[in-house]
Formats: sequence, structure tokens, C-alpha cells
Amino acid sequence: MLLDKIILHVDLNNFYATVEQVLNPSLKGKPIAVCGDPDKRHGIVLAKSILAKQAGVQTAEPIWQAKRKCPNLIVVPPHYAEYVKYSKMVKDIYIKYTSQVESFGLDECWLDVTGSTKLFGSGIEIAEKIRQEVKEKTGGLTVSIGVSFTKVFAKLGSDLKKPDAVSIISIDNYKDIAWNLPVGDMLYVGKSTVQKLRTYNIKTIGDLARANKDFIIQEFGKSGEKMYESANGLNDEPVKLYTDKSIPESVGNGTTTSQDVKNINEAKSVIYSLCEMIAFRLRSLDMVGEGVSINLRDVKLKHHSKQGLLSEPTNSSEIIAKKAIELLNSFYNFNRDLPIRTITVNVYKLSQGGDFIQYDLLHEDNNKNEALDKTIDKLREKFGYNVVQRALNIGSIFVCDSKEADDDFIPFDKH
Repeated sequence: MLLDKIILHVDLNNFYATVEQVLNPSLKGKPIAVCGDPDKRHGIVLAKSILAKQAGVQTAEPIWQAKRKCPNLIVVPPHYAEYVKYSKMVKDIYIKYTSQVESFGLDECWLDVTGSTKLFGSGIEIAEKIRQEVKEKTGGLTVSIGVSFTKVFAKLGSDLKKPDAVSIISIDNYKDIAWNLPVGDMLYVGKSTVQKLRTYNIKTIGDLARANKDFIIQEFGKSGEKMYESANGLNDEPVKLYTDKSIPESVGNGTTTSQDVKNINEAKSVIYSLCEMIAFRLRSLDMVGEGVSINLRDVKLKHHSKQGLLSEPTNSSEIIAKKAIELLNSFYNFNRDLPIRTITVNVYKLSQGGDFIQYDLLHEDNNKNEALDKTIDKLREKFGYNVVQRALNIGSIFVCDSKEADDDFIPFDKH
């Protein structure tokens, strides 16, 4: 029964900035910001400490703007491998209490501890034990934990008190606590949805909960039904097992280049580099994709995009890159249009590699390319990422080819 569930949402406070302070204790008690490299034109705030936040520093703002707000701000580069290490460290703590641990990014997890109470105590007691254990075993990381009966309310609870706190949203108090919060605070409610809800005078979670369900479904479809049920504490979405594989809807990669991309050859260099990463991730998930999209941002920060379907699903970097370049050529002309600052490629319409796929019997390049990619994967796994490189990318100013220089905040370790 839904009301019998005990779900925790555990959120590591100011995770990236706090890891930097654990790694370098001299930074503790000081306003710091984890920032990208200005020389790569990634010079924005990626994360900030509590003191920096209190000074008004915001994620994604330029470094110069953050320093204007906080003149004594200390800027540090990101160390993604360390964030992954500490993330795993805390997840190892969570799985001592339950096998139902679902990640929501590196720094957030849901835990279903319904079946753990006889061993470890009530949901609140388990939350307090986790809070103390994380602090002790990581050298100072803190968590805020929401305790509730649904995933949505548990996440709301973890945001109520920060840092280093436990909050409860129960069946007895959720109307008093959750219903008074802005509707945009709730999971699954984005900015455009908030704006549309406001046109119907729905501003709080309580307004949404009290609205006519049929009307909400009529206006927002299936997502409207999910929002309505979540607001009323009726969403029974389970917490996944720690061992479950998360199946993404798409796999993509993008970069802001160190210099403007002024012609198609320079664009190809970036696209092939991005597609090698994308294809590697698809193969690691044992997945193939049928759709490719390319998104551009020019030097005036105007966005351009196009998508299209492949003749057959693939996880070949060669085929994905060729499709992305074909799409680019179909709508962007470097002789007419502005130079490009950012390029992003996505592969969507994913399916498992072992699923039945109808291939073109007269087209064998797909299988050959995938076999080549798998061989390269094995070489890189044994000798390092740069043991094999495309001639197109060797020495390119648009591609990071140094083994020591990871891109800022890439979603996996390419080395």
C-alpha cells in the first residue's frame, strides 16, 4: 500500500564545491566556485559553496560576474573523477540500508527503506544514521534528507532544510507543508508548464492538487495526470534497485569550442570527436539509436537545430557522424551564416542492441563500422583513450587530445 512506503531522498549539499573543500581543507569556510576554463570559453560557475551562494553567486553565470558579487571568491577547476569517487562512496553507505537505491545524478538518490525498519529503525532514524555516517566516512560531506511516502514528496522534503538536515513530509502533514510550496518546486513541473499553469491561476502545489483532474489531463496529457497524482500524494512510482540499469531516452554530447568554428572541415573535426564519445556510451549500454540531431549555437548565441532518422539503428561513430554532418550541411552554410561557438549531437529513438532490428540486406557498412568501433574500444581500454585517433583530429585546436586534460564536467571519464 502506498501510504505504508518509507522513501528517503538524499541530496549531497553543494556537492562539487564541498568535495573540493574536503580535498583541500584550506578552502573550508571560504566562498569558492567550481568553474570551467575561460581559455576554453567554458568560464562559467559550475557549482558553488554555501558562502558563495549567500553572496549571490549563481550556477551558470560568468566568472567575472560572480567575482563582482563576491570579490573574495576563490575559483577552482573541476575534478570530475573525484566527484565520481565520492558519489560511489556515499552510495556504498546507502546500499547498507536497502537494495532499492535509485540515482538521480551524482549527488542525489532515492532510497526505499520500507523493508529495512526492523533492522535499522524508523525512516527518520535511518535518515539520521545515514546523515552522520556520510559526514564521518567522507571527511565532511553533508546531506539533506527528505523522508516521505512518495518519491516526489521525499525530494521536496530534502529541499526544505539545507544543509545537513532531515525533514519529514508525511501523510499527516503533506497538505500543510507541500501544498503551500510553489508548483514549480515539484518534480516533473518545468518552467514552461509553470507559466501555463499560472494562466489557470494554479500557482502552488495545493492549487494543482485541488484542480479538476480531467481538465489537467485535457490540457497537459499524460504528464498532467502524473503531476496531478504527485500533488495529491498518489504517485506510486517505485524506487529502482541499485543494480538496475537506467535506460536513457537519448545519448548526446556537446562542447563549446576554444575558437569559433568557421568552416565545414573544422565542424567535422568537432562532430567526429563528439560522435566517438556518443558511440562509446551507446556500446557500453548495449544500445543502438535510429535518430540523430545536431544543435548549434552561433557567435551571437542564436540556436539552430535539425534532426533526422538513419536507415537503420546503429552505435557506429562513423555512421552517426556522417548523419550529423549531412544534417548540418542541409541547413547551415558557413559562407552565409555566422561562425559557430557550440556544437551538440544527440542520438535518440534508442533500443537494446540485442533487440530484433530489420537491417538493410544490401548494406554491410553498419556491421563493419560497429566491429571496428568495438576493436578500438578494447585498444583504448587497455592502452588509454589516445592510443587510436582519427587523422582528422590529430593536432586540431577544436579537440582536446591531451590525456591529462578532461573536458569540463563531461558526463563520463573518457580516459
